[in-house]
Amino acid sequence: MGEAAQAAGRAPTAPRRRWLRGTALLAGAALLTGLLQAVGATASHAVPELAATAATGSRAAAVTIDDLSPRIPTSGSTITVSGSVVNNGKSKITDARMAAHVAPGGAVHTRSALESEESRTGFDVALDGKDINGHQVDMPDLAPGQSAPFTMKIPVSALYFGDSGGVYVVGIALDGQNADVAADHVVGIKRIFLPWYGNSGGAKATKLTNLWPLTDRPHIDPRGDSDSQQSPIFTDDDLVKELKPGGRLGQMVKLGSTLPVTWVVDPDLLATVEAMTKPYRVAGSGGDVTNPTQGTGSAVAKQWLNSLKSAVAGHQVVALPFGDPDIASLAHHAKGTTSDLDLVKTGTALGKTTVDLILGVQSVTNVAWPVDGAIDSSVVSVARSSGAKQIITRNDSLREHASLDYTPTSARSIGSGTTAVNTDAALSTAFDGDMGTQQSSTLAVQDYLAQSLLITLEAPDTQRSIVVAPQRTPSIAQAKAMATAIDAADGSQWADSSDYGSAVKATADPRANHKVPSSSSYPKSLRKQELPTDAFRQLHQVQVNLNDFVVILTIKDRVTVPFRNAMLRATSTGWRGDAAGEKAYRDSVGTYLTDLIGSVHILQKSDLTLSGRSGTIPVTVKNELGQQINGLVLRLSSNSNIRLKIKDPQQPITIDGGHTRTLKFQTTASANGPAQITAHLYTQSGALYGDTVDFKVQLTNVTDLVMLIIAAGLLLLVLAGVRIYRQRKRHAAAEGGANGGTGGGADGDDGGDTDGTGPEHPGDPAADTGQDSTEPSPAGEKVDG
Repeated sequence: MGEAAQAAGRAPTAPRRRWLRGTALLAGAALLTGLLQAVGATASHAVPELAATAATGSRAAAVTIDDLSPRIPTSGSTITVSGSVVNNGKSKITDARMAAHVAPGGAVHTRSALESEESRTGFDVALDGKDINGHQVDMPDLAPGQSAPFTMKIPVSALYFGDSGGVYVVGIALDGQNADVAADHVVGIKRIFLPWYGNSGGAKATKLTNLWPLTDRPHIDPRGDSDSQQSPIFTDDDLVKELKPGGRLGQMVKLGSTLPVTWVVDPDLLATVEAMTKPYRVAGSGGDVTNPTQGTGSAVAKQWLNSLKSAVAGHQVVALPFGDPDIASLAHHAKGTTSDLDLVKTGTALGKTTVDLILGVQSVTNVAWPVDGAIDSSVVSVARSSGAKQIITRNDSLREHASLDYTPTSARSIGSGTTAVNTDAALSTAFDGDMGTQQSSTLAVQDYLAQSLLITLEAPDTQRSIVVAPQRTPSIAQAKAMATAIDAADGSQWADSSDYGSAVKATADPRANHKVPSSSSYPKSLRKQELPTDAFRQLHQVQVNLNDFVVILTIKDRVTVPFRNAMLRATSTGWRGDAAGEKAYRDSVGTYLTDLIGSVHILQKSDLTLSGRSGTIPVTVKNELGQQINGLVLRLSSNSNIRLKIKDPQQPITIDGGHTRTLKFQTTASANGPAQITAHLYTQSGALYGDTVDFKVQLTNVTDLVMLIIAAGLLLLVLAGVRIYRQRKRHAAAEGGANGGTGGGADGDDGGDTDGTGPEHPGDPAADTGQDSTEPSPAGEKVDG
């Protein structure tokens, strides 16, 4: 019946000599048996038998299509198809020729029917039709494993396209014979989609908005360089290859510069490249930031950034939040950590500032783009809480009602002032997968064009606005295929290009789905790629510790700004598929903060000896930061308050950057023996800061009796001294009288006075020492009473 329908639509194909030979052989065999009735039966079933054989034997050869021109056929044009075939069977293919088969059922008019055609394999004469007579191309015999190229030209008039628009499915097949089937049959086929506008001039063209993403994973280490500008240190120099004219990002800018697209940019990528335009350094082997090497991409970065500025001029730019935070991961794994949402809010404002300043544009902001446009109620809630007014969704997540027989406009309200920009899944994923072969690229472009035409023909009297959002980081091959399709669609009769801002403002279709899907419908495959809950717990604790740390700083921005950026980078969508890289980066953020906090610390002390009832205990704190710290309190506590009491056990402390400071604590002893002392640093809010230092003080308190004996001894010494002094004075006076002069008085100077400028006790360091001063107290330090 399929062949009859095809024959009714065009001139019948003349019988082939090879087929006649096969039929004659069959008839001869029947005559030899003398069964004339069987001969008639054999002849009547010859065509159905051929179709069945062809359906099972059409995979013996593989047909590859490398090029197709023009991609959109028009009346009077000739289609040129080129490619190659290879014999994958076990027997030789003879009497081979390339031929075009057109489905006898005519054009495809619905997207669901096109989807069915995409999934169909093998050859079915009822669906694929006979080959077009007069336009076959003879091919050489092919031995197993042998291949051969082909080029065939097919006039559009020979395809018998109708007047009405639609998508025609044309099979490019290799016909021939092999040992499996002696009769002529299709041994290999590849189908292509040819969009045919026909006489559809009254259809209202669809407004197509194609997003063109510029994103990448983070490349800047949380630790800044040690120079005065705190220049960033790069984790690697991989961006150099990407930014070159032949690299992925280089190609994205080159291709996008000639296309009617809306640029979607991660501001962190711009900030990173902008930092590369100056001399920069890259972490050493194993991520060693203490031994960085010189970066090599300054010239490439300047060239790329200048090219990007030219490319976006006159085009709309959407600024994602800085670092492109993973909204879905935040929604599913960061519950209860409001600091993460506040961080994304900050990233949104920072993103616009960064993009506008570097590119010299006025970007669109407050846009959330969850991975693959997949949403549920929690994703939408997080997007709203982080300040997003628009969410880029996709219609395989926010699905349209089954009763809707056309594709509605993308934008629609989902409540609370939020607009879902529901992108088209078929168009957005047309270039997923490997586009590394010419065939995959060619077929993907034809699929994109076919889908876009059918969108228009679904409801030709209603103009709609459709948004296309491809994968975030397309490969070079994917980008080239996308560019070819966008350019071809822009030149078609059924599509007009539009920017993102216009798409958001388009009138929503009242029949479109406005209901956010439940969490149970969220794709499990995407959940497996999300950042883990531990990541957000760790980052939340980093934020808590950071808040406690910065209160002691005098120049807070020198720490808060780098950490804000590092935290945003740690939650980047770019980490999907790189769990090890994400964890290493996240750990480095926490380690860096721990090191900064430890840069202000109490120096270790050895045990002390306290002689007498009272004395002072010196404790030294070092500040290795590059700025002054204040707001800390140094506190001493004892495990034996009865034996040793500390007067004013806590004292505020301020230390310049790169210096140490010693504070002295007055103590009173009431008994002999050891006392355990602990030195703590606290913030003014009472939070413990850093590590504590423990040391012992040995108390040697002297009794009252011993003191009386010592006092009596001292009194006797004084009295003896006075007696000797008087005797010497009388002797000197007698000699002076005899000599007629006066005494010099030198003997009265016992040199006992001091200027009081030295340390109060032996072993005490100065009040404020330089960075190179001796840090630990000397062993066996003695503090006299």
